[in-house]
This record gives sequence, structure tokens and C-alpha cells, in this order.
Amino acid sequence: MDTSPAPLTFIPDVRAGAVVEPGRLGHTRVLNSPGVRVVMLTFEAGHVLTQHTAPTTLLMQALDGCLRVTAGGKVTRLVPGALLRLDAGLPHEVEALEESRLMLTMLG
Repeated sequence: MDTSPAPLTFIPDVRAGAVVEPGRLGHTRVLNSPGVRVVMLTFEAGHVLTQHTAPTTLLMQALDGCLRVTAGGKVTRLVPGALLRLDAGLPHEVEALEESRLMLTMLG
């Protein structure tokens, strides 16, 4: 985890330490810098992160697995290589269709 406001930050593997733990949502802080925070969330298959909101703009990227994100009246299948942006305050729900790791970038 990096907490310094250095002009450059390099993280060689954002997945390091982000392991799926049965029965719980995993949460690993990867980066915390002014204006941006990156967190890895790990889901076992079938886990649902029920509807909630975030106070900042979100970028969601599946690093592995497959997730179903419901937001703004739309359902998006999030797979590796895809990127989903959500406005601040938009209610959303995330369901793991299989064991998955989600990189969540919070802007602002």
C-alpha cells in the first residue's frame, strides 16, 4: 500500500495479497494518493454486494472472473478487459458470477 504523495507511484502487481476468502468480501487498499484511491475487492462465486452508493466517481475493472453490476437501470457484465464508470452517488449492486477480483478506482 502506498500512502505517500510522490510524483510517481509504481505498483508491480495490484493483485498481490488480494485473495478470495470464503464467506466474506475481501478488501485490500492498493493506492491512496491525493485525488485517487485504488482498492481490490475479492468475491467468492455468488457473493452479492447489495445496493449502495459511493461519494466519488468510480472506475470498475474486473481483473479476473465475471461480475454483474446493476446501476442506473442497466445490468453490465464486467469481465477482464472491460471498464465501467459510475457517477458519484449512483446506487449500484455487484454480484460475482464466479470467483472474481475487482479493481475499484475512486476519483476525487
